[in-house]
Amino acid sequence: MSDRTTIDRTRLAELAGRERRSFAERNPRSAAAYRDARHLFGRVPMTWMNKTAGGFPLYLDRARGNRVHDLDGHEYLDFALGDTGAMGGHSPAPVVEAVQRRIGELGGLTAMMPTEDAEWVGAELTRRFGMDVWSFSLTATDANRWAIRLVRAITGKPKILFHAYCYHGSVDESLIVVGPDGRGVDRPGNVGAPVPVAETSRVAEFNDLDGLERELAHGDVAAVLIEPALTNIGIVLPEPGYHAGVRELTRRYGALLIIDETHTFSAGPGGATTAWGLEPDVVVIGKAIGGGVPSGAYGLSSELADRVLGRTDLDLIDMGGVGGTLAGSPLSVAAMRATLEQVLTDAAFEHMSARSIEYTAGVQAIIDEFALPWSINRLGARAEFRFADPSPTTGTAAAAAADAELEDHLHLALANRGILLTPFHNMALMSPVTTAADVSTHVETLRAVVAELVG
Repeated sequence: MSDRTTIDRTRLAELAGRERRSFAERNPRSAAAYRDARHLFGRVPMTWMNKTAGGFPLYLDRARGNRVHDLDGHEYLDFALGDTGAMGGHSPAPVVEAVQRRIGELGGLTAMMPTEDAEWVGAELTRRFGMDVWSFSLTATDANRWAIRLVRAITGKPKILFHAYCYHGSVDESLIVVGPDGRGVDRPGNVGAPVPVAETSRVAEFNDLDGLERELAHGDVAAVLIEPALTNIGIVLPEPGYHAGVRELTRRYGALLIIDETHTFSAGPGGATTAWGLEPDVVVIGKAIGGGVPSGAYGLSSELADRVLGRTDLDLIDMGGVGGTLAGSPLSVAAMRATLEQVLTDAAFEHMSARSIEYTAGVQAIIDEFALPWSINRLGARAEFRFADPSPTTGTAAAAAADAELEDHLHLALANRGILLTPFHNMALMSPVTTAADVSTHVETLRAVVAELVG
């Protein structure tokens, strides 16, 4: 490793300062909009929008396909795509048409009544992911919360087991990591936890079957809730045999298996569940399936659904209908149908995966050319480089590999040159309209930024 390139931190600071000055000069209207936003908590609609390397967020003017335009008139190639919410591209025509028809011709954006589109969406999700029956929410976070309540109710067990640094939205139970002594502790920065997280949850490192078994052996785990690959701490891929081991252990210790495909949907039309032949009891999906319209869903095996519906002591109609009044609304379901039927199709995933392969090869070439101690992983249409080599195999190792200053510089330098990455990590996501030329532009721009940095 001695011949690997070391980043000069003084040069990094100098270049980062230059990029921040350029960002401010390029974006006076966004800066003014942020400065004048006095009635928003943190000056933004959602506080995570403050995750910006330039000191203020870019403000959206318009977006279409994989192009975004800001208030100052700059066009960007968008490889963030709403952190998968716009994986089908911004405002894909079939979704726009379906939404417009529901808004205008049909009316009834929400009516507390089902539509026939819902059955079509359920059947298509069954085709893709294999679960027999489905229910809808507005976010995958809500779908996860409801799935957790269901598995606790039917198993009579109190705890849910997670991977350290997993991503399941803002679900309270999931904000747990492995502490220095190997026990579960609140994830650093956890906001307003209702109880110490170890009271509701257990945790094991990704790819650690021994650790998983130690936690399951306590006998109090209702379900293991996992991403097939970690995604929000950088892509951490499963080692060979890991998922087979997870399924065997959950069955041995009487725990159900919930797979959250919200980000790993990038693996293919049926996510990693289908691509890797996984056998969950529950699947959760969200974000991308609505084409940008708030949507989420969870699917159950028929056996599990029968067990739940057979419980006459559970109120599944009133206080148990936790999906929300707007969940499964005519508008949301129309958007899901259009997205699944006409946008995120099998053919679209083939195209997206091909672009991601090109991107991965391009970034690997940069890593090799400049002898960088970095690595890149790919998950179907999604790829991400990390400041570590070899690539981390656990969430804790992935968190330890973070380099906030370097990441901020790369993100800001790319934004100043017309390339957007998701603010939280170095993920690049391909849409059905991302072209090989777009990928080349991104790779060439990244190479120029890296070349200047390493001198």
